[in-house]
Amino acid sequence: MSDKKFYTIGVVAELLNIHPHTLREYEREGLILPKRTVGNIRLYSDDDINDIKFIRQMTQELGVNLAGVDIIMRMKKQVEELHTIIENMETAIRKKIEEESSKKDALVVRENSHIVEIKIEKE
Repeated sequence: MSDKKFYTIGVVAELLNIHPHTLREYEREGLILPKRTVGNIRLYSDDDINDIKFIRQMTQELGVNLAGVDIIMRMKKQVEELHTIIENMETAIRKKIEEESSKKDALVVRENSHIVEIKIEKE
């Protein structure tokens, strides 16, 4: 938590021109989950701020209600997780292909030998 920036509810409200009550409502609805200090003060990360911007865009520009935003955010998270899984699988497959290719190149190739026909005559 030490290398990330965190902002209080008042700072976030001012940055985004949003009422602190709205931020508390987003938290109550489970759309955002700010960290808490020992004194129970909400601390918002840059990721939280991006989520809040996304929520505002969905509700204000597209007319999506908070339940719809919740579904969209869950689906967005699932897509991101699947994208990560696919990237990891692609990396593993590429690595396996490179390993197999290296093994193939390391095989000893025997040149074709000449076949000599020997005729044996019976007496």
